[in-house]
Amino acid sequence: MNVGDAYRHAVYFAPRPEHPLWVAGCGWLGRDATRADDLHPPARPHVGEPRRYGFHGTLKPPLRLVGSHDEWLLAVAALAARTRRFSMPSLHVDWLGDFIALMPVQPLGGEHPLEQLADACVLELERFRQKSEPELGPRRQAFDLSQRQRGHLQRYGYPFVLEDWRFHMTLSGGLSELDAQEQAGLKAQARDHFAAALFEPLVCDSLCIFVEAEQGAPFVLSHRFDLAMDQHLNDRR
Repeated sequence: MNVGDAYRHAVYFAPRPEHPLWVAGCGWLGRDATRADDLHPPARPHVGEPRRYGFHGTLKPPLRLVGSHDEWLLAVAALAARTRRFSMPSLHVDWLGDFIALMPVQPLGGEHPLEQLADACVLELERFRQKSEPELGPRRQAFDLSQRQRGHLQRYGYPFVLEDWRFHMTLSGGLSELDAQEQAGLKAQARDHFAAALFEPLVCDSLCIFVEAEQGAPFVLSHRFDLAMDQHLNDRR
C-alpha cells in the first residue's frame, strides 16, 4: 500500500504492540491494525465499526490529506518530538452515548497533557486537512450538536474536538437496539476482558498515523513517531 495515496489519514493514540492493552483491544475487536492482512471475521457482534478503525484513541480525526505527504509526516514527527511522553490516566469501561468505550476514570481537565496533545494535533495539523469532504458532511451533520460543536464541525471538519473532545477507545457500535439486559451483559464482558490489561501502567509515548487506503477500507497503523523522553518516567523503568 502506498500510504501517500491513502484515502484518509488520522492521528491516534495506540499502545505499543507489546503492551497488554493493545493485545486485549485487538482481541476484543478481532483485528490487529498493524497488519493490513488481518481481516478474519469479528470476534464478537457489535464491533464492526470500531473494528474497521482499529483499536485507538482519536487525537486528530480522519482527514483527506492536502499538500505534501512528506510534509505531513514531518509535521506529525515534529509535534511528537517536542511533546514529552506522560503517564496515561486510569481507564475503565463506560458508556459514551449509546456505545461502550474505554474512558478516563476521572475527567482530565484542560491542563492534562493528553488534552493538550489532542488540542495541538487538531490545531497544528489542520493545514493538512482538505476542507471539502462532501461524502462525510451529511453524516456528521446528523449528530445532535450544540452551537459550539457546529462551529467545530465547520472549522475543523469534526464536532467533538477541543472543549468537546473526550478521550475514548471505542469498543462497540451503537447499542440502542439492544435491551437493557443485553447492554449490561456486553459491558460486563468488556470489563472482564480488559481488567488485567487496565491494571498495567500505560504511557503515551508516541503519535500514530493510521491510514484508510481507499474509502471503506480498514484503517492500518502506518507510522509511529516517538514522543520526547521524560526523565521522571525514564527513572521509573
